[in-house]
Amino acid sequence: MDFTAVGKTDRGLVRVNNEDEFYLDEKLGLLVVADGMGGHASGEVASKLAVNVIRDYFQGPQKLIGRSNPAYSEATNKLNCAIRLANQAVYEVAQSSPVLKGMGTTIVAVLLTGNKLSIAHIGDSRAYLIRAGNIDQLTDDHTMVNEQVRRDIITKEEADRSEMKNVLTKALGISAKMEADLDELTMFGDDTLFLCTDGLNTMVTDETVLKIIAHTGDFDAACDLLIDAANKKGGKDNITVVIGHIKKKKWYAALFKFLEFFRR
Repeated sequence: MDFTAVGKTDRGLVRVNNEDEFYLDEKLGLLVVADGMGGHASGEVASKLAVNVIRDYFQGPQKLIGRSNPAYSEATNKLNCAIRLANQAVYEVAQSSPVLKGMGTTIVAVLLTGNKLSIAHIGDSRAYLIRAGNIDQLTDDHTMVNEQVRRDIITKEEADRSEMKNVLTKALGISAKMEADLDELTMFGDDTLFLCTDGLNTMVTDETVLKIIAHTGDFDAACDLLIDAANKKGGKDNITVVIGHIKKKKWYAALFKFLEFFRR
């Protein structure tokens, strides 16, 4: 599939540092977003280290390490393996220094292999699918209030207003073993992927995200508009957005290739 991707990050209007990190590789079909946490500059260390480990894994031999999940494809198991290695790296570095102890990061990563999408995440950074004029969240936030919503203890509206909405129940690097939630999806031409940290989705509604991406016509400009929208709402956190798009093949291009094949 013909896959293109863009991404941008911004400090926001309140935070002193930017603890977000992202990585994209159009050739591999790999998109990664992380939101670090911890005192001093340790959040920056955690997110950057996690993203770099995942990047390096896919630039290497991509050996499967640890137990594979037979319910998922090899590509999804590789993505899961990369996140396991990232968790181990962040945890070990955090244990090596009192200044870094307790640091961690969210992580959301997608990997496009052919027309199959692998999804893995820990924390509350999100992945969305935009298809046929609709936007659907592909990941579930690992937060205390989202767990309460799932158990029907509080409503989604109450969760959005809760002062505890940013309290994570899972984060990469805070323990020696941390497993990501996995999923898979079949992709089609003209599908768009959207990844973000909570500095975006807590400031901007899903409907606004859909409107900006669908009507801008330029994904690089859409990233700027999304960040600007979050900052206009207060920019209370670091903001990172990544957009990946699968180009829709023209029928006549396929026909031309077909005819060229028989001319040889």
